Amino acid sequence: QVQLVESGGGLVQAGGSLRLSCAASGTISSIDTMGWYRQAPGKQRELVATVTRGGNTNYAGSVKGRLTISRDNAKNTVDLQMNSLKSEDTAVYYCSADLLYPFPGRRSWGQGTQVTVSS
Repeated sequence: QVQLVESGGGLVQAGGSLRLSCAASGTISSIDTMGWYRQAPGKQRELVATVTRGGNTNYAGSVKGRLTISRDNAKNTVDLQMNSLKSEDTAVYYCSADLLYPFPGRRSWGQGTQVTVSS
């Protein structure tokens, strides 16, 4: 079992920056890829960025160059550095961890943290 605890969300003006953090605990050895997703009002949850154990990253086209995902395997944390924020980035952001067991493909989620960007 893996638990994910997020922090760092809040209110920021357009053009500003925020850093989201996610700390994982539990059966750390079961974690493969970790990532960040977001869900805006009236929209479905969408992928923001992912990072593998080896540090390979993948980004949604809308955030590439502005948001950066990083992972510290020793500390069991994954962060999302958010720069040049736009009002379109307003959403609830969720940390995720893809697990290898109890069965492959299971995804664990954090509780979500609100990011609000004002114009």
